[in-house]
Amino acid sequence: MKISTRGRYGTRLLIDLAEHLDESHVPLASAAERQGISLRYLEQLAVILKRAGFIRSVKGASGGYVLARPPEEIVLGDVLRVLEGDMLVADPAENGAKETKLQRCIRLLVLDKLNSKIAQVIENKTLASVAGAGHETYMYYI
Repeated sequence: MKISTRGRYGTRLLIDLAEHLDESHVPLASAAERQGISLRYLEQLAVILKRAGFIRSVKGASGGYVLARPPEEIVLGDVLRVLEGDMLVADPAENGAKETKLQRCIRLLVLDKLNSKIAQVIENKTLASVAGAGHETYMYYI
């Protein structure tokens, strides 16, 4: 499984909006410049994110976007599923599907565990928990 630029850039846009909550709105051109992402591509992603209810637009000559909900309520798993589809490494076994012992073993010991770990990470991270994470400073004690 690989998260595409659509998933990565859409998530970066939402994190950028979360980091600029104190502003009444964020013009997409500002976010595009800060994130190093094409404005045209961000415009396409903004349509998808707005339709999904993650952001709302502010109209006008100096308009832009804001988060539609607090960043604590936006789960990364929900965002990635909107932008990417399901986040499974492999689809689960279909009911009644015939599996060889080897196929079942690989599914149970590897694929299902990978799916579970991915879900565990993306379902426990909100925009609030990752916004500003790149700006952390660490304190070392001797």
